[in-house]
Amino acid sequence: MQWEAITWQRMAERLAGHLDDPGDDPGNAPGPDGRQRVGIDGAPAADTGTLAGRLAEELRLRGRPVLVVPTAGFLRPASLRFEFGRQDVDAYLDGWYDTAALWREVFGPTDPGGTGRVLPDLWDPVTDRATRSPYVELPPGGVLVVHGPLLLGRSFPFDLSVHVRLSAGALARRTEESERWTGAAFARYEAEVDPASVADVVVRADDPRHPAWTGIRGT
Repeated sequence: MQWEAITWQRMAERLAGHLDDPGDDPGNAPGPDGRQRVGIDGAPAADTGTLAGRLAEELRLRGRPVLVVPTAGFLRPASLRFEFGRQDVDAYLDGWYDTAALWREVFGPTDPGGTGRVLPDLWDPVTDRATRSPYVELPPGGVLVVHGPLLLGRSFPFDLSVHVRLSAGALARRTEESERWTGAAFARYEAEVDPASVADVVVRADDPRHPAWTGIRGT
């Protein structure tokens, strides 16, 4: 894997340009309703929200409506997440995030022929209650940006996927001590899903001040 040094801002510009202009890649063109879907995958310590926010800004400058959806808003209730204990790796990998709700409330409405009415979040993990947020309209020509951990390997219909990668050491350093047990979950995710081979873009972010990336696969 070859790495190119790049700033987060320049990366966002390149990603926005790729979405805005399919060039010679017809597979990158918007669907019949003109909506595109981007996934930015990475552990919480990778701070996927920063890149998601920068990408959203760049797309809006290009006149594209954008909706950013963090998967943290689709955590399942604590009674389900902690059914087998607070540090169960299997549960973290397969039971913490409400993937059915993501399909129903986020991806389904942005499918070709979908309503475009997206629920931006469902559950507040701090209060452990439903957020009761209103639906948001993503019009044709809009871009949905979903970011958070464990997004790849689930067949989510991303037009462009980015994996923000941390080494095991960087992951441990940048994860709060109480959450370091999740390192075993992300080690399994790397081994079983191999997100670096699945994603269209891989970003190395061990030092967040100096990221590097692979560029966009196929361009």
